[in-house]
Amino acid sequence: MTILSQSRAAQVAYQDLLRLHLDETVSGLIGSVEERVRNGRVYLYDKFRIGTQMKSRYLGEGTPALQERLARAADLKAQAGDRAGTMARLARVLRAEGFIAADRDTGSLLSAFARAGVFRLGGTLVGTAAYGLYQGELGVRMGSEDLAQTGDIDFASFQRLSVALGDQVRENPGDILQALKFDPVPGVGDRQVWKWRQNRGQAMVEFLTPAFGDERVKPLPALGVSAQALNYLNFLIAEPIPAIALYRSGVLVQIPRPERFAIHKLIVADRRQGGPDQAKSRKDRGQAAFLIEVLSQDRPDDLLDALQDARSRGPRWRERIDASLKRMPDSADILRGLS
Repeated sequence: MTILSQSRAAQVAYQDLLRLHLDETVSGLIGSVEERVRNGRVYLYDKFRIGTQMKSRYLGEGTPALQERLARAADLKAQAGDRAGTMARLARVLRAEGFIAADRDTGSLLSAFARAGVFRLGGTLVGTAAYGLYQGELGVRMGSEDLAQTGDIDFASFQRLSVALGDQVRENPGDILQALKFDPVPGVGDRQVWKWRQNRGQAMVEFLTPAFGDERVKPLPALGVSAQALNYLNFLIAEPIPAIALYRSGVLVQIPRPERFAIHKLIVADRRQGGPDQAKSRKDRGQAAFLIEVLSQDRPDDLLDALQDARSRGPRWRERIDASLKRMPDSADILRGLS
């Protein structure tokens, strides 16, 4: 497999655009920053008064990077005009350099979800829509055949995080989807809605959450939706990273770490093997193979850590990974060479 890198200009433009979008997230700080500690983690909130009531808005986990940006919030707010112009210019550079942009339907959906706070409140874009964004994170070129959509746009979040945050999206994702001509698809059993189908096409939007045995539908209070629980998903969406979807001047979203995505695809491919999603199983293996090849060259330690983490979680995890790798001898050889 031949891996082609993005140009140096494209990689620099992408990183600059990502940085400016992250700066933009704190430029709207209204009040004072409040810290809340849960299970040893620090979460930051914008605490402000409206009339006689105190309000708070979740900002993110208290990482050094976020705290440093918050310390510069006033300056970043003053730079908003210049920043908007620079972001538009950088987006043009990326298009000129061959970055594959989001189509209009996907871009408008991601933009609306970002404005509503879906990603700020723990939502993570997963599936092929997320896979395409590794062109920026990893600085590699992807062909149109690599990014061919399955028709699904999937979002995932931890139920426990959604409950604990104590904040909600500005606009319900279900309302956004209906405005974008998606119809709810009620579940067969309890009629809970966790997916929507585009009424003028085949696109499907689904909300997912990790399961720990029982794969049932669960509520995500912060996002205002229900979600289908799936085993193994907790591994995928742990420690997500920010990314830019190339639509207009860029949309700041959240995606899984690429090494976790690659190993999770090995697991999912085996779950789908022999079932109605046979075609998706082949696509899963193709995406895993591409990322394993790239990461083995550029981030071998990260890839090895993710593999060892997944394999340490039990015999069923190891069986699924090994079953997929039997069908992927080149990837199996690469992974064996890491240890």
